[in-house]
Amino acid sequence: MARYTGADCKLCRREKMKLFLKGSKCMGPKCPIEIRPYPPGEHGRGRPKETEYLLQLREKQKAKRIYGVLERQFSNYYVEANRQGGKTGENLLTLLERRLDNVVYRAGFAKSRDAARQLIRHGHFKVNGKKVDIPSFLVGEADIVEVRQKSLEMTPFVVARAEAGEQQVPAWLGIVTEGAMRILVHSLPVRQQIDAPVQEQLIVELYSK
Repeated sequence: MARYTGADCKLCRREKMKLFLKGSKCMGPKCPIEIRPYPPGEHGRGRPKETEYLLQLREKQKAKRIYGVLERQFSNYYVEANRQGGKTGENLLTLLERRLDNVVYRAGFAKSRDAARQLIRHGHFKVNGKKVDIPSFLVGEADIVEVRQKSLEMTPFVVARAEAGEQQVPAWLGIVTEGAMRILVHSLPVRQQIDAPVQEQLIVELYSK
């Protein structure tokens, strides 16, 4: 599956904000955006005219980069969100939040979505008792995501258990770390439970043109 392989920190600098793509590095003084809080490149310090289209485009790029999806996949999510009833922008964020890699990250079982994707691809997770190694798998209400028994003593999961409780888990998820590592999907997320710094209406306006 295609994925972005460039420098994550350049993405944060391009959006002029921390997207928390590198886990603990983002919280420390060595985070590049703390040192160079302007976009990368020769003209990074310039001030381009912020047109309506540019604002909409930047919002779409920000959402793509936060959730780690490429253009075609993001467009497919938008098409599905638009097909569903209700507000398209909120549907879009809900679909992105339901990705298995995001769920693993939100539950605190991985330091970043990139790390969660790697753990999933290596076959360390099951959903409702069946092995799933597809990061874009969409969880549903009442699903149970768990770390496979033979993977529990791997370093990332030992660290996650030791640090359980340090990261706030969204209300639509519940976690179990005693004796096993499970994520319980209580319900599908609603907009009030999604803390991604994205103005989804700008994305809808962009795709509506």
